[in-house]
Amino acid sequence: FVKSVCRHKPTGPTLRFYLPLTPSSTLNAQRLTLNTKNGTLLTVAKTTYPKEINWDAFFEKIESAISEFPTPSVNEIDSGRAEPWDVLVSTIISLRTKDKVTLESSRRLLTLAPGPSELLVLSEEKVAKTIYPAGFYRTKAANLKAISAILLSEHAGEVPGNREALLALPGVGLKTANLVLSVGFGIPAICVDIHVHRIANRRGWIATANPDASEAALRRILPRRWWIDINRFLVGFGQSLCTPVSPHCSSCPVSGDCPKNGVERSR
Repeated sequence: FVKSVCRHKPTGPTLRFYLPLTPSSTLNAQRLTLNTKNGTLLTVAKTTYPKEINWDAFFEKIESAISEFPTPSVNEIDSGRAEPWDVLVSTIISLRTKDKVTLESSRRLLTLAPGPSELLVLSEEKVAKTIYPAGFYRTKAANLKAISAILLSEHAGEVPGNREALLALPGVGLKTANLVLSVGFGIPAICVDIHVHRIANRRGWIATANPDASEAALRRILPRRWWIDINRFLVGFGQSLCTPVSPHCSSCPVSGDCPKNGVERSR
């Protein structure tokens, strides 16, 4: 079969063709994206999709492979005290911030403010200094103060356990909301950060342009029992082996059936 979609961009229309592979192949389709301008072919990008996915086997291999590497910061905080407030605070601090800084900053702030009432009495400057050098620490301090006030006035001082209420909080996006639900409450939700987005597309599970679109696509194909753990596994995997540039394919336990979409060179 051939399926095409035309979309007009500044460089001209983009045509996508989905072509079947041989039945014996472990992969069953490729997407060829042709970018043209004034009738001239500019680029051809190929995305390959797997025929079927053994999710249990995949995650078992990933769990074993990442066991020797550091635990992602939010999960390390969760291992000590799995409170929704802790997860919410640490996830907000983690945005655009390295794991080591996130862990240290979160622990400092949570020691001073184990709940929203304690944080609300701190000055915004105090909160900012406590989480420094986290990225955008002043903006995060302002958001954390505002969140504390909302939780106390509208939610009896508790972090809400539903996505809509979480998304209404200042500075909380889909990634943060889903991580609070999954890690803080144990409610199945798929937290898609840049690692999950990259790896899911690299392996051909989905073909999406951004993490929010990836979250919606993964909800359609990922068994519900893996919704909570996918973030922990793929963040660790993405930081250690399936890195953004030059991934460690030679030592990857799941490289055999990986189409390596978008990978130009590997180690």
